Amino acid sequence: MKFLKRFFDGIQRDLRLFLFVLILLEIYRGVFIFMMSNYMSPDSGASQILTAMFAGLRLSLKTAGAVTLIPFVLCSIFGLSSRIRLGVGIFSSLIFSLLFLLRFPYYRTFQSTYGLEVVQGLHDDLWSIIVTMVMEYGIFWRLLVAVVLTLICIAILSRLLLIKTFLLPESVVLDKKKLAIFSTGLVAGIFIFGLFVRFGGSFTYASGLNWENAGITTDDFLNECILDDAQALYRTRSIAKRMEAGEISGVNPENIADAAQVIAVNKAINEKNLAPYLERKTSGEKIPKPRHIFIILGETFMQWPMLGKYDELLLAEGIKSLIAEENCYYSRNFMPNGNFTSTAITGIVTGLPDVNIRVNYQARTYEKLYITSMAPPFKELGYKVDFWYGGMPSWDSIAKMSIAQGFDNFYGYPDFNATKQTTWGTKDENLFNALLNHLDGEPPTVHVVMTTTNHPPYNLDLSVEGFDVHKTIETLKKFPNIDDVNQLATELGHYWYMDEVIARFVHETYARYPESIFVVTGDHAIRCDPSTHPTIFEHQSVPFVLFGNGITKNILPPDAVGDHISIVPTLLELIAPKDFAYYSIAPSLFNSDGVGFNTDAFLTAKVAGQIDSDVIEWLPHVASNELDNINLADERAHAMQIISAMRTVGWWIITKGLFFGGDTSK
Repeated sequence: MKFLKRFFDGIQRDLRLFLFVLILLEIYRGVFIFMMSNYMSPDSGASQILTAMFAGLRLSLKTAGAVTLIPFVLCSIFGLSSRIRLGVGIFSSLIFSLLFLLRFPYYRTFQSTYGLEVVQGLHDDLWSIIVTMVMEYGIFWRLLVAVVLTLICIAILSRLLLIKTFLLPESVVLDKKKLAIFSTGLVAGIFIFGLFVRFGGSFTYASGLNWENAGITTDDFLNECILDDAQALYRTRSIAKRMEAGEISGVNPENIADAAQVIAVNKAINEKNLAPYLERKTSGEKIPKPRHIFIILGETFMQWPMLGKYDELLLAEGIKSLIAEENCYYSRNFMPNGNFTSTAITGIVTGLPDVNIRVNYQARTYEKLYITSMAPPFKELGYKVDFWYGGMPSWDSIAKMSIAQGFDNFYGYPDFNATKQTTWGTKDENLFNALLNHLDGEPPTVHVVMTTTNHPPYNLDLSVEGFDVHKTIETLKKFPNIDDVNQLATELGHYWYMDEVIARFVHETYARYPESIFVVTGDHAIRCDPSTHPTIFEHQSVPFVLFGNGITKNILPPDAVGDHISIVPTLLELIAPKDFAYYSIAPSLFNSDGVGFNTDAFLTAKVAGQIDSDVIEWLPHVASNELDNINLADERAHAMQIISAMRTVGWWIITKGLFFGGDTSK
C-alpha cells in the first residue's frame, strides 16, 4: 500500500514534468518559426504554421516521454530521491535551451535543423570547431542566454513539482477489490499513455508520427521546424547508422552486377570482378603534355555569384577573367562530391563517390590503393603527385589518407612556414605563394590544392584586402529574402578574396610555366546562399574551369555535365596516349553520362533535383524554348539510374573490395 501511494504521487509529478518539457519544446518551436519566418515560402500561411505546430507537438511527445522515463523509473518505481526528477528537468531545460539558440546559426548556415553536419563536426578538428563557434556563432552569449532561460525554467518547474498531488482515494485504500481494479486500471492507463507517446500521438506505427514522415506541410522550413532538436539529432543518428550499413539512396548491394553493367564501357563483360567494368582506355592525347597540372579546390567556391543576376556584386571577377580567355573551358553543369571539404578531397584522391562512409577513416584505405585512386595513372604517365593544403596536415587524416593512396608529398601550412590566419590555417595568398615558389626546378607534378580562407570564422581584414563591405551591403539590399545582409556581405568578401587570389595564382603561374593546365572548382557550395530560398543550383553547384596550354573553348562539349570524380578521367583523356588504361567509376566530361551528383542533389544538362524527394527544377541557363521538349520524369529516372549504379559500386569497393558473387574478402 505504501508503494502504491508513493507511486501514485510520483506519476502525477512525472506527468507535470512531461507537460513542462512538451510545452517548452512547443514554445521554442513557435519562437523559432516567428523569428525565422523569412525562410518560409511566401505561399505558406497560418494554416501551414498551425499544421506544423500541431505535428511538432505530436512528435515532441516522444521527446518529452524519453525525458520523463528516467524519473518515472528511478523515482516513481524504485523510490529514489525526487530531486532526480527536478535534476532531469533542469538538465533537459539547459540542453534544449542551448540547442534552441544554436539552431539559429545552424539553420542559417545549412538551411536545415541538426543533420549530418553534426556527425562530420564530431570527426573534425574539435578545437577549430570550438573557436569557430566562439568567433562566428556567439557560443558564449548563447550559452549565457541558455542559462538565463534555464533559471526561468527552474523557477517554474520547481514550483510545478511542489504543487500538492491528489491522494489515493480512501475508498480504494480500504477495499481490496477496488484496490485491485484501481491498480490494474492504473497500469493499463500508463501502458496506453506510453503507446500514445511512443507513436507520436497515435497507437500504431502506421498512423503515428516520426521523423521519417513528419514533413507534412508544403514548406521545407516548416517541415524542419516540426522536428524538435532532440528529434533532429535522433534523425541524424539514425541516418548515420543506416549509411554506415549501406542504407543510402541508390546503394543496392544485391544489384552489384547490374550496377557494374551500367557503369561499364564494354557491356559484354560478365565477370565477378569489378576491375573490367571500371577499366577505360583513352582515345589519345588532345593537348601537349603539360609540365604541371593543378587541381584547385576553392573553399565554398559556390557558383551562384557567377550568375548574371548577381553581376552587380562583382564577386567572381577573378574566375570570370579566366573564363573570358581563349585558352579556357567552363561548364556550369557541375557538382561537388558532397557537402563537406573532406568529402571533396576523398572524392578527388580516391575517385569514389560519396556514400556517407568516411573513406579517410576506413581500414581498407590504409591497406592498399583503391583501384580508382588518382595517383597511380598520373605516376604511370611520369608525374609526381602532391597535395597542398592551407591548413594542418593532421586535419581529418587527410594527409595520412593521401599518402596511403599514393601521393608523394603532402604540404600543410606548417611545412611552408606560413603565418596562421584562423584556427583552420593560413591565408590563401600564403598557400599559393608557397606553391609558386616551390615550382622552380620541380619535375612534372600534379598538384591538388585546397584553400581555407573562405571559411568561418570570417576574420580577414577585408578593407586591407581591397573589398568594400559597405558597398556590398548596399548592393545586397536590392535583393529579396536575405536573412542577414551584414553577415552575408562579410562572407562574400571572403569569397571575393579567394576568387582574386586563385585567379592571380593561375595567371602568374601560367606566365612562368606556360606548359601548365589548371582545373578550378569548389569543394562544396553549401554554407553561403544568396537568399533564404535558394534554388537547388544556387545551393549546391560549383564551377568547373579548365585553363591552360592547349585548352580551347570547345575542347569539351558545351556545359558538359559532371562532378568531382569526373575530373581525373577528364585530365587523363586530355593528356594520355591512345589506349592508356585507367580505372574510374565516372566517365570523363568528353563522354559524360549526363549526370552530376553529390550527397543530396543531382543535375543534368537541363534540371537540378533532390535525390531523396521529388523536388526538381529547371537550371537557370536553360532556354525557355527548350522547356516544352524535356520530360522531367525521364530526366529524374535517368539521373537516379546513374546515381544508383555509381553509389552501389562505390559502396562495394569501400566495404568489400573488387570481387562479388563469391569471395568478397579480396
